[in-house]
Amino acid sequence: MTTMTYQERRGELETYFDRTAVDAWRRLTSDEAVGRIRATVRAGRGRMRERLLSWLPEDLEGRTLLDAGCGTGALAVEAARRGAHVTAVDLSPTLIELARERLPAELGTGRIDFRVGDMFDESLGRFDHVVAMDSLIHYDAPDIVRVLNGFGRLAGTSILFTFAPRTPALALMHAAGRLIPNRHHRAPAIVPVGRGALHRRIGQAGALERWRTGRDERIASGFYTSHAQELIRA
Repeated sequence: MTTMTYQERRGELETYFDRTAVDAWRRLTSDEAVGRIRATVRAGRGRMRERLLSWLPEDLEGRTLLDAGCGTGALAVEAARRGAHVTAVDLSPTLIELARERLPAELGTGRIDFRVGDMFDESLGRFDHVVAMDSLIHYDAPDIVRVLNGFGRLAGTSILFTFAPRTPALALMHAAGRLIPNRHHRAPAIVPVGRGALHRRIGQAGALERWRTGRDERIASGFYTSHAQELIRA
């Protein structure tokens, strides 16, 4: 199902989030003071998380949800507080351990199942909703659709995901990043994707024939820009 490009990028992400950027990611997702640039990213991520959660039913009691690429678990915690039984998966063991450490005591055990692994592993089971917040922004459109194909086999009601929209600024950053040698200690590149082209690919994907595009919204906050998209089972 996955391509060599996907596997290579997955390896880069695993190395980056599990080793290179662990401390920076821990601070970004905490209440600690951060610099101006990271503050805009934190604010943008907060707005995006709120938007995705608003597209889910307010009462999630008895519902199951996959938080695909859960990071330190902020979205998973909010969904669990609304009653969902959450499986939260991330490829970084370090981030998963941090998510477990941050799990609020009032949620007890069993409400969230934190796992290390691939976000569209079919052995995870079936879910009412799949949410992938900023988990696909490092992939191009063909690989995004391949991942969505996998989500389509896991989800029963909705798939909510974000992608990096093709804007002049992001396109320029991506082009410049490809010219920089020795990126071993740099963040994996964010890959801008055109909304229209992505919608066409989704419409042509056989595994997504029972899904239709729903709400979408772009969130921009300083150095953070991401586009939310809803897929609904027809």
